[in-house]
Amino acid sequence: MRRHFTVLITAATVIVSGCANMTETQRGTATGAGIGAGLGAILGATTSDGGGKRAAAGAVIGGAAGAIAGNIWSSRMEEQKRKMEQATQGTSVEVTQTADNRLKLEIPSDISFDVNRADIKSNFRPVLDRFASSLVEHPYTRVTIIGHTDNTGSDAINDPLSVNRAARTREYLVTRGVASNRFSIDGRGSHEPLVANNSEANRAKNRRVEIFVAEQQATAQSPQPR
Repeated sequence: MRRHFTVLITAATVIVSGCANMTETQRGTATGAGIGAGLGAILGATTSDGGGKRAAAGAVIGGAAGAIAGNIWSSRMEEQKRKMEQATQGTSVEVTQTADNRLKLEIPSDISFDVNRADIKSNFRPVLDRFASSLVEHPYTRVTIIGHTDNTGSDAINDPLSVNRAARTREYLVTRGVASNRFSIDGRGSHEPLVANNSEANRAKNRRVEIFVAEQQATAQSPQPR
């Protein structure tokens, strides 16, 4: 049994060390996959005659299942996605389902923030208003907001600026009735560009805010507030 726990601990160590340079979506998927692989290996080893081959197969199966085990994509999440697609129609906001079953809103600079500013632009507010209404209607989800910048300026400027953009977005949503304890925020500065920062148009694409909404398995099975 001690050997099985060693497998799981090793998997967890690999997850932590390997996630440092991943995007938010990749990090969530890798964490689930790594944990799933560790658990799969344990199950395979404990239920097989030979142990080793079945453990390896269990790791593969567990990894595939674990990649989406942390979050679920329910009919409620699909409803939120549909509402946000309608709410952002005609804008440059992208609404997608991520590989790890989260709803993602990618909000570019032409809607969200001016250069070197964290103040929310007027045309960003209607999007956030509709998004806040959706969050209030679905109180079981958790929200992660991540700010990004282009590579203009130094990390000393860009890193806190990206955090401030995420924080201002959260503050606005809280003023619209969303509970503050549902949020986590982060800023990535210029470290996760979508495209090369080699033109003004590309730099504008990299100045953005990403919002992730997740419904976790345990939460989804809990009684909903009345």
